[in-house]
Amino acid sequence: MTENQPPPNDATVRPEMVREHMRKLDRRQWWLWSSTMLVLILLCIGIASFSFPSILSREQGAYSFYLNQAVRSLVGLVLVFSVYLIYQQTMIIRMRNQLANQIESLAKVQSLTDEVYKLAALDQLTGLYNRRSGEQRLAEEISRAVRHQRPLTVLLIDLDGLKQINDKLGHAAGDLVLKTFSERLQKAIRGSDLAVRLGGDEFMALLPECRAEEVGHVMGRIQGLEVEYESARIPIRFSLGWTDYKPGETSEELLKRADEALYADKRAGKRSISQPAQTTPQAVL
Repeated sequence: MTENQPPPNDATVRPEMVREHMRKLDRRQWWLWSSTMLVLILLCIGIASFSFPSILSREQGAYSFYLNQAVRSLVGLVLVFSVYLIYQQTMIIRMRNQLANQIESLAKVQSLTDEVYKLAALDQLTGLYNRRSGEQRLAEEISRAVRHQRPLTVLLIDLDGLKQINDKLGHAAGDLVLKTFSERLQKAIRGSDLAVRLGGDEFMALLPECRAEEVGHVMGRIQGLEVEYESARIPIRFSLGWTDYKPGETSEELLKRADEALYADKRAGKRSISQPAQTTPQAVL
């Protein structure tokens, strides 16, 4: 499990298991009450079967005396058994209440854990992974690429004119542009890829095992995007640079080459996604 991925949802599984145990406890409780009633009925029938002949009999002998003693003993045992059952049922109810409180507390802990994870790993505005999480995942993907000798592509995107949008229409318009672009970027990549907001108007996408033509497909899905804000249509323009990982280089060196390709694209003001950045940076968009 990587640090960029949320922890296993054990706190969600455990309450379900506890609830299942509670259902079993309810069933056992029902059987206990049923068994108790059955035992009481059988004891009453037994007492009646022994007492009835002696009641009808007019002889007052030792047999009648011992029979009465036996009946009294059975009645005492029934009373003791009933008190014990009441005690056990009280304890079961108390345990069920405690268990319910624990489940509620566990659910609250899970909710807090999810919130802490979102604050630590996700960008609050866009919902994408933040810079720290993206850098951690990049290091892991580099290790995986080296271990399995598979390609890794890093893509950097810089939205153009975001400051002008903020100055002209306000930060709410700028936030809408950021969120809209983030949603489109998240949909454009695969499930194994990772979209990151590095900060401000800068984004990164990690594309493991992605061919050059597939990078072009990703870029095609985010082009031509625009948003509408207070009857104004805002086209979302961006500069882009991408490069493939070279064996032996560090994550900083890889990002530096992608960043050089990004700024070359900014300077050139043109878009071409036919080739990745090489030793001499090439602008790609």
